[in-house]
Amino acid sequence: MRNIKLTVAYDGTDFHGFQAQPHLRTVQGELEQAIRKLTGEPVQVIGSGRTDAGVHAWGQTVNFLTSSRIPVEKWPLAMNANLPPDVVVRDAQEVPESFHSRYDASGKVYRYQIDRGAVPDVFCRRYAWHVPYKLDLERMRQAAGHLTGEHDFTSFCNAAAPIEDKVRRVDQVAVEEQGNLLRITVQGSGFLWNMVRIMAGTLVDVGRGRIDPQQIPDILQARDRKRAGVTAPAHGLALLEVHYPTHKL
Repeated sequence: MRNIKLTVAYDGTDFHGFQAQPHLRTVQGELEQAIRKLTGEPVQVIGSGRTDAGVHAWGQTVNFLTSSRIPVEKWPLAMNANLPPDVVVRDAQEVPESFHSRYDASGKVYRYQIDRGAVPDVFCRRYAWHVPYKLDLERMRQAAGHLTGEHDFTSFCNAAAPIEDKVRRVDQVAVEEQGNLLRITVQGSGFLWNMVRIMAGTLVDVGRGRIDPQQIPDILQARDRKRAGVTAPAHGLALLEVHYPTHKL
C-alpha cells in the first residue's frame, strides 16, 4: 500500500465542515468520493484536523492509503478533475506508511480576517467578518502578546469540548493591516474547538475598548469561557499551513 499526502484548499462556505457526516456535504466526503472514482477503492481520508462549517483552508493536509499506481505527481490533476470547484488539491507527496496527518502534525497556522470598512466589502463577504467600528490596534497587539506561550486555554475553548487537557502552546499572534482588512495570524502547536475564533473575538472586544489588554492573563487563569470575548464568525477563519517534522515525511 502507498500512503499519499495531499495539500488541499477549500472554500468552506457550502460545507458542513471537514469531517464526513451522513447525508451532509463535507470536504472529507468530496475527497473520498473523488478518490473512489479514480481508484475504485473505498478509502478513508485522514485530515490534520476538523475545520467547522464555514471555515476555509489554504493548506489543509490529508493522507490516505491506496494500492493505486497513479504517479504521485499526477494526483493533483486527477483529483481536481473529479472534485467540485470549491475544493482544490494543491500538491501531492508519497510519504511513509506510518505517516498520519493528524497525529504527526507539529504545528498549525491560522488566519482570521476582519473587514473594517464602513460598509461591507461584497468581495470579502465569504472570507472576512465585517466589523464597522474603530479598533485600537495597539491595544489588540498588547493583548495578543499575553496570548503567546503555553497556557491552559479553557477560557478560549467551546465549553462543550470533550477534551480534558486544554493546555496548548501559542508561538505567535500577529495583528496586521492591509487596507480595510485586518489579519490576525495565529501559529501554535495545536488548537482547541473554536479557540482561534474566540481569540479573534476577544481581540476585537479589546480593540473596541470592551476588554482591557491587561485582563488577558486573568481571563486565561480563570479557565472560564464566559470571561473571554465573543466567538468570531466561522467565515473569517482559514487554515493556512500544517507543519510536520522532516523525519516524518
